[in-house]
Amino acid sequence: MTIAKKKKIFIIAGEVSGDVLGAKIMREMLDAEFVGIGGQNMESCGLKSIFPISDLAVMGVVEVVARAKTLTARIKQTVDAIITEKPDLVLTIDSPGFAKAVVSKVKKSGRLKRTKFFHVVAPQVWAWRPKRAKKYAKLFDKLYAFFDFEIPYFTKYGLSTVAVGHPISDGLDKYKSDNAKEKIITLVPGSRMSEVKKLLPVFHKTVDMLVNCGYRDYKFVIPTVETTDAYVREQIKDWKIKPDLVDSSNRYQLYANTYVAIVASGTVSAELAIMHIPTIVVYKMNPITVLLARMILRVKWASLVNILMNETIFPELLGNAAKPEAIIDCLQQLTLPHVRKEMLHKLTLADKKWNPQKQKPAAAIAKDILSSI
Repeated sequence: MTIAKKKKIFIIAGEVSGDVLGAKIMREMLDAEFVGIGGQNMESCGLKSIFPISDLAVMGVVEVVARAKTLTARIKQTVDAIITEKPDLVLTIDSPGFAKAVVSKVKKSGRLKRTKFFHVVAPQVWAWRPKRAKKYAKLFDKLYAFFDFEIPYFTKYGLSTVAVGHPISDGLDKYKSDNAKEKIITLVPGSRMSEVKKLLPVFHKTVDMLVNCGYRDYKFVIPTVETTDAYVREQIKDWKIKPDLVDSSNRYQLYANTYVAIVASGTVSAELAIMHIPTIVVYKMNPITVLLARMILRVKWASLVNILMNETIFPELLGNAAKPEAIIDCLQQLTLPHVRKEMLHKLTLADKKWNPQKQKPAAAIAKDILSSI
């Protein structure tokens, strides 16, 4: 009797959100062999990452340039590992710059004729540089998008594209609650070191000012991630009002009890939108990055719920607007019952946007992969 050989998948996740999704996909593919790059979530599923994902967690033009030497070395290391492993499939999750660089170099090597290349998370070509879709079509054999409206941007160039719904919508319903929240203000400075270094000082000043203007009864909490945990712990040692730290594995329970969240733009704002938690989105970038973004962006907002609903549901304080005084103004508005009620109503209307297929995205991706290789 011939025993079927396990399919080998080289999986790459370069940041925390990709690591979470990667782990969910791995759990749906127990008969596959995984090698590659991931964080603590994927490692808990048996992956031995060839290097820490913190080396890839960089965002912003200037920040990427500053880390160019490390990124270049990691690209080469990943390419060499893929060629050595000869996987049936290379599955890249988000981290578009790194993913494209790796896949391009592997293909140019000409040494893997039978390997397929799939990518999860469609680049937001509808927000900026729509012609990037053509480059993805040349590099990848299949793309897993989150939303139906993204599909035509890629199929027009011949790239097989499947909409699976947003992965963070899977399992968050159980944390929703219309009950009164505890007096917790959750602070999320981001998962990338470049984000945290810019936002943590702003949050520090915000906390001090909030306490001085009457928010003494509130508890401040920061959920930590592996990429920045040590840095955050070191920095808050000097804070007069020290926030509690909660491991990211317990973040959803924290969010469920949060009165107001003050967070970096990114996946966390989408999680909080799905959970119906009043949120203020804050982001500071290098001035050059801000200037370039303003020149090329085709959308008004940074947070996904605002983009999907085409209106400001979560207030956004970006660039120079990300100041403690402005954050406090927004927070004071969110203590008003009618303002909170209106925000929660709009978040309810947004529910149908996240996963119209009503399926488990990770399971849908895994099933499609297994039928393709």
